[in-house]
Order: sequence, then structure tokens, then C-alpha cells
Amino acid sequence: MKINKIKNLLIDFGGVLINLDRPTCIRNFRDLGLTNIENLIDPYRQQGLFMLLEKGLVTASEFRDELRKQSNKPITDIQIDTAWNSFLVDIPTFKLDLLLKLREKYVVYLVSNVNIIHWEWSCQNVFQYKSLHVNDYFEKIFLSFEMHCAKPEVEMFQKVIERTAIIPQETLFIDDAEANCETAQSLGINTYLAKTKENWGHLFE
Repeated sequence: MKINKIKNLLIDFGGVLINLDRPTCIRNFRDLGLTNIENLIDPYRQQGLFMLLEKGLVTASEFRDELRKQSNKPITDIQIDTAWNSFLVDIPTFKLDLLLKLREKYVVYLVSNVNIIHWEWSCQNVFQYKSLHVNDYFEKIFLSFEMHCAKPEVEMFQKVIERTAIIPQETLFIDDAEANCETAQSLGINTYLAKTKENWGHLFE
């Protein structure tokens, strides 16, 4: 890949921008009586009920009600959301600054497997930087719960290409899941597999 031929950036959210804390999230759910969800919560792709929420196939209310049934405790919406949002930590400010800098030269898109509960928390808590809003960092935002599909499904990438009219060969996709990168590559998109907490800004130096 020659970076000087790249015009568009597709950037993942969890693990690439925002730091994650899966052990704390699982521990907090266990404290609510939910002891069987460890296999459902994944840094790359959720499973079961959590994937249904991630694809927008159940509402946040339906998600919470189902967890209440599984818990057999009168846990509140706030308790559930607090436990679920503990999966999210922060976006280092240097990455927010990097996004703003990249927008000066590239067309930057966010392409994320994310659910509505996490997204609302993130918009309120991690993008509020320099009096900016989440939309200030990206040309367009593609979220699995709004698109009703999720990476690494080819459908999600095809929808992004169709809705942006980007040329795959002029596009770089930055993600931390190998399966997602493989699907993008199959469509001709350049990819970079980011490591946990990596400062991938070196790609543009």
C-alpha cells in the first residue's frame, strides 16, 4: 500500500479509537446476577443478545428486559447501562487530535460495530473535546445498529462503498479484527490491522 494514493479512511471505533475493558464489564454484570454472559461479550464482535442489540434487531428496552429475566433480580435500566458502559474506557486525546489532522488531508469515515447504549454514552463522554461534537471528527458515520448488519459481513462494507462512492483502491481501513480486514481486502480495500492501544498515526508520517 502506498499511502500517497490513499484518499479515504475507514476507521473502527472499539479498540482502534476507544480503549476497552472487557474484564471490568463482565465483573460488573456478574455483580448484577448475570453470570453466563462471558462468551457473549467480545472486543471484536458481540454474540447472542448482545449482537442483536449491536445490529439494532432488538431495542435497548428489549435488551434490558431480557437481561432482567436472566438475572432474576429487579435490576434497573441504569444498573444495566452502567455495567454495559463499563466496557468503554476513553479515547486518548492524541487520537482525537489525530482525527482532526487527518480530516485536513483525507475523507475520514467511522465504521463501527456498536450498539445504541454504547454509542449514546460515547457521544456524551468521549467526543466532547475542544468544544467539538462527534460529527466534527468524521465526514460520515456508519454504525452497525443503524445499518442492521455488522463487520465482518460483506454487506456492511458494500453499503459503505455504495453510500460514499469511494474507490476501494483509494481507501484505507483501520481495524483491530483480522476477520474484518480480510473482508475489506476481498473488496479491494487497503487495510491495516491495529494492535491494542496502538498509536497508528505513524502510518501517515
